[in-house]
Amino acid sequence: MGSPGQNNLATATRVGLSEPISTGGPNEFDAIRNQELEKFLVGAAPNESQEEAIKREEVLGRLDQIVKTWVKNITRAKGYNESIVHEANAKIFTFGSYRLGVHGPGADIDTLCVGPKHATRNEDFFGELYKMLSEMSEVQELHPVPDAHVPVMKFKFNGVSIDLLYANVSLWVIPEDLDVSQESILQNVDEQTVRSLNGCRVTDQILRLVPKIQTFRTSLRCMRLWAKRRGVYSNVTGFLGGINWALLVARICQLYPNALPSMVVSRFFRVYNLWRWPNPVMLCPIHEGSLGLPFWDPRRNFKDRLHLMPIITPAYPCMNSSYNVSTSTLRVMMEEFQRGNEICEEIEANKTSWDTLFEPFAFFEAYKNYLQIDIAAETNEELMNWKGWVESRIRLLTLKIERGTGGALQCHPYPGEFSDKSKPFHRSYFMGLRRKEGSDPQEGQQFDIRMTVEDFKRDVYAYSFWQPSMWIYVCHVKRKDIPNFVFPSGIRPPPSKKSPKKRKHEEMNAGVSLPESNATTQLSDALSTEEPVPKKPIFPDFVGSEVGASFPEKLVTEESSDTSTYELFEGTLPLDGMESVSEPFHEPTGIEPSKASTSDQSGTIADIHPLDVQPNRDLEELEPLELPVTGQVASKPVHQPALKPLIRFSFTSLPKATGNSA
Repeated sequence: MGSPGQNNLATATRVGLSEPISTGGPNEFDAIRNQELEKFLVGAAPNESQEEAIKREEVLGRLDQIVKTWVKNITRAKGYNESIVHEANAKIFTFGSYRLGVHGPGADIDTLCVGPKHATRNEDFFGELYKMLSEMSEVQELHPVPDAHVPVMKFKFNGVSIDLLYANVSLWVIPEDLDVSQESILQNVDEQTVRSLNGCRVTDQILRLVPKIQTFRTSLRCMRLWAKRRGVYSNVTGFLGGINWALLVARICQLYPNALPSMVVSRFFRVYNLWRWPNPVMLCPIHEGSLGLPFWDPRRNFKDRLHLMPIITPAYPCMNSSYNVSTSTLRVMMEEFQRGNEICEEIEANKTSWDTLFEPFAFFEAYKNYLQIDIAAETNEELMNWKGWVESRIRLLTLKIERGTGGALQCHPYPGEFSDKSKPFHRSYFMGLRRKEGSDPQEGQQFDIRMTVEDFKRDVYAYSFWQPSMWIYVCHVKRKDIPNFVFPSGIRPPPSKKSPKKRKHEEMNAGVSLPESNATTQLSDALSTEEPVPKKPIFPDFVGSEVGASFPEKLVTEESSDTSTYELFEGTLPLDGMESVSEPFHEPTGIEPSKASTSDQSGTIADIHPLDVQPNRDLEELEPLELPVTGQVASKPVHQPALKPLIRFSFTSLPKATGNSA
């Protein structure tokens, strides 16, 4: 059974794709700042207690026994003789934050069950094992998600949260010493098994590729805490999840192999503030392998060229772990990287403390206009299923709004949910809205995203396990009308003093004006008898594009294998945010090792020099550089499924934008 690794490879001069930016070690002031950071971390993100650590090990041991019993039961039920039943085996591995050793108190454990080829995913794992777990008193909140991109079973075992994946490999017997890092484990398996196995394979590879594991762990704990407090820790809503942050931190550890954690944090913001996405972050060269599995390569796969923030996994098959990132969420993260870099410079100049860097982001003060998405169901079990599905769709609403407004309207989804205690089985989600920086609002023009929202709801109501008691309600709220239940203790805090940056943010929000309306909303009769509290409907008559834009096409997602919706124009390779250029594909290098002094304590990033790439050359990391990517996409209408009950909106005429502030 996998557990957090303790050993590390000997530190080499070069770990990763390139020479380090700096091999310089810490000075006296670096050591002092590192002590201050570790002291802050102890109070802000303490490690779990010894008792909790022991409890986790006991739960994992018990889970391992359960899957071994399960696989013997299904082997016997399938008619195999007793000798095969006796040898039948399954094994539990861990990955993610627990395997990396950066988990905190109450964190869930990412686990993988590896079973033999005759133990199927749908019938046996989500069937028989689910039934076994549902009958155990130790198991609570059992929630299967078989139709996810990576199918998972979520539950609590004696209070410990577990995310359990399944991989049925092409072996009749699973040995106790099975090594999932071997490429042969991927032979003759389906895509879901490859994705499930990659969690463990990537985690183990990260630990092999960082020069100092303890420095990496402390630095990653800092960055995870920072990302959660600043509201950019969520893969499902289009930000970055645990594995993404681990890969970003690991790359900085490679570039500064002798740095202390405080130095790694500072260099993290320095490097990624200068990074020119969509140039990928990679810990090692991409390995094409011998099994013919698809891997990330924008020179061959034009869908890969559409990724905005590629962070490539180091285990075969190498994939982009951050395909959920959108233009809006990338904008939010880049603003946060810039803020972090500025604060770290002040910390190094002894002008502020680490507390400033980790200040929580005041989401409900940052925007004047928000979308509120309310969902509800009839029972807690239905709500758990419903909210899991809706959360996986919210990022599509962000993408649809970006498309429908030509990127002029930017969205900031809040990576979390809120619950109104007065409404059972009810959850709320919020999304901040603002005009793209640099665009001037034109009087009389409006953004009408009603069709976009209707398209989003059609996607949501296409849920395979939809029930009439499951509903979704979308409305616009101004900052002053944000419900009190989103605030701690249900009390709205007084407005904070505006900094120059916040005043600039307010100016951007001023271009997104939502005037009052007498419009009302009407819910379908299929909804529950308890009607939601009436609010302003979703008629974001923002100053901007044409009224009545509709989106008949389905958004192409990472899960889709249909590439016919993309029309690639040969020789036209525009970079995101830049005009297209009709040039052959060039792969410039990033940090030029020969121009970076290894004795430079500051680790200044060298000049960038483009380099022509030969057709058969191995794909290398492109550090702050330019990767041409096609942005010209031709969409085609697709058949829409039969509509489930929708929320009906009754709109008055859209008045001229008034520019009233909240």
